[in-house]
Amino acid sequence: MTDLDLLHFEQLKKDVQAQYLKEYTPSHDDISKWKGIDIIYFQEDLRKKAKGNISEKSFYTYFKNSPVTKLPRIDMLNLLSIYAGYDSWYEFKKQHLFAGELLQEDDNLDMNELQDLEKTVSASLNIPKIENPSEKQAFKAPENPDLQKFDTENQSFNKNTELANSSDSEVVKSKKNFFKKNAWAFITTILILITGFLGFKDEIFSKTYKYCFTDADRGVGVINTLEIKVIKENESPILYKIKPGECFYYSTKDKILKMQISSPFYEYLEVSRSLENAPDEETIELKPDDYKMAAYYFSIKDAKGDPEELKRKRNQLESLISNSAIIYQIYDNNIYGIERLDKQKYITLVTTPTTTLKNLSVIEMKKDNNGKIISIKFKIATTNEENK
Repeated sequence: MTDLDLLHFEQLKKDVQAQYLKEYTPSHDDISKWKGIDIIYFQEDLRKKAKGNISEKSFYTYFKNSPVTKLPRIDMLNLLSIYAGYDSWYEFKKQHLFAGELLQEDDNLDMNELQDLEKTVSASLNIPKIENPSEKQAFKAPENPDLQKFDTENQSFNKNTELANSSDSEVVKSKKNFFKKNAWAFITTILILITGFLGFKDEIFSKTYKYCFTDADRGVGVINTLEIKVIKENESPILYKIKPGECFYYSTKDKILKMQISSPFYEYLEVSRSLENAPDEETIELKPDDYKMAAYYFSIKDAKGDPEELKRKRNQLESLISNSAIIYQIYDNNIYGIERLDKQKYITLVTTPTTTLKNLSVIEMKKDNNGKIISIKFKIATTNEENK
């Protein structure tokens, strides 16, 4: 990478911005000031015209900072070049040469060619070293011409009783010395076993209970993540998060279990169980909050571009959400972590037909005493096209 490559990338960003402004009117003409819904619309247009995608993290890394100090990967450069109307990153640079710049053909290598070249170089560096035969010395086993040939038929032995008794005495002494030398080892092993038993006695004597959760009205599994707080006396609550369709497993030797169960789409529930005669498995029904579920359903409902359906979707959200509602969008990057939207911006976001809405998930939703939604915290999951 050279400084000229970074300058070319800044040129490419301007071409990408100009290409998008031909058909769309974002909140700012300057691409570095785009955020939220502007980025979503740009990603949608990129997928449509260049058949590829860049993640929200990559957008903030390379478009929010100018000039950049790091060049993106070649696949991202090719994708942006195609979107701007060029065949590739190499073709873009070729048509934007600076004075005195020489463009090497190696820049046009694709990813497969670069990988093959890298393997060839690595193989050449790992060629085994050939030893010099002259440095080796032949090894010959020493010969002993005077080896005795044993003939058991011609040998005889006398049994020595005193020698046998002496050997038995030596064996007894050896065993005593062995136990003396290893006494501390035996004691240490016993202490380790006792310590391990004391340390894991809770696990040894505890019992595991299984709790599954269903929608009380529909008789199916819950549709979103549950938060379960286990309450124990004189201890801080322990929080567990249970994904949709999963059961909660809890091991304890206590006689009482207290749980607080909450979810964006279900009513808050406190559960108290005596575990002395409790079953190992239990199914707990959660009562759905239909008002919150309706708001979520209309947020992700695909109107398929039908004007009448979009109008109905907007009217439903208008009636469900309070005019003073506090709405937050959570992001997956460190540069821009959270953004606040008003009611109309949120409705505009979820009534615009894009493929992004299928990844919308609600983290938290609250309503007032009149049933109006007064708080929404949501997230739109993104897919990373590259690992940084």
